[in-house]
Amino acid sequence: MKMLYLAWQDPVERSWHPVGRLTAVGGRYHFAYTRGALHPRFNALGNMRDLYKQYQSTELFPLFANRIVSKARPEYRKILYWLNLNENEDDPLELLARTEGIRKTDTLVVFPCPEEQKDGTVFVRFFSHGIRYLSESSIHRIDELKSGARLYLMRDVQNEHDAFALALRTGDPKTIVGYCPRYLATDFGQLIAEPKEVEVHVERVNRDAPTQLRLLCALRAPWPDDFTPCEGGVYEPLAS
Repeated sequence: MKMLYLAWQDPVERSWHPVGRLTAVGGRYHFAYTRGALHPRFNALGNMRDLYKQYQSTELFPLFANRIVSKARPEYRKILYWLNLNENEDDPLELLARTEGIRKTDTLVVFPCPEEQKDGTVFVRFFSHGIRYLSESSIHRIDELKSGARLYLMRDVQNEHDAFALALRTGDPKTIVGYCPRYLATDFGQLIAEPKEVEVHVERVNRDAPTQLRLLCALRAPWPDDFTPCEGGVYEPLAS
């Protein structure tokens, strides 16, 4: 994991906007705001007040470090298990990517941009969103799922809150088991133009975890020739 984006939720419209990019290169961390940060209701974060400056540090910036579960917490190993990580795989950016860096005290999330794998595919892990709004029968269906079970993406064309929403469903019996994260929905929407080429599987079901860490999924698909995720527009860094 070398690059992550930071998304901010507009408190008025409840829409999500990528406002920053975090990279790790040669033992140093770099953070730059993106054009999404020019939203009129967005305010610069912490001590990083200059939207047009590139920030560098040998240590992870507090904005992100404070979103990583401390190794001193007694439940640390359990959380790694929920994330399907071993103790030697707990790279800070990987931890942020899997947990989304969510804190109840703000409206920021961290997410990875899909990257092309060595075998020419797209491979992305993500947790199913929106589980807390599902019916008891849907949650029971989630708890019955086994690792490796096939899931399917489908457009939720009548969703009033997100025109690009992608629901996750099981095979027979067909049951909604959550949604693709909003920050991935647009890119995944391009991939399912060839639905037979896209495979989503259950990687882990964490029955004892909070709902945001309940259902870990993995998507794999061929990398289309014209596929350019997280490029241009609001993703473009402001720093020269």
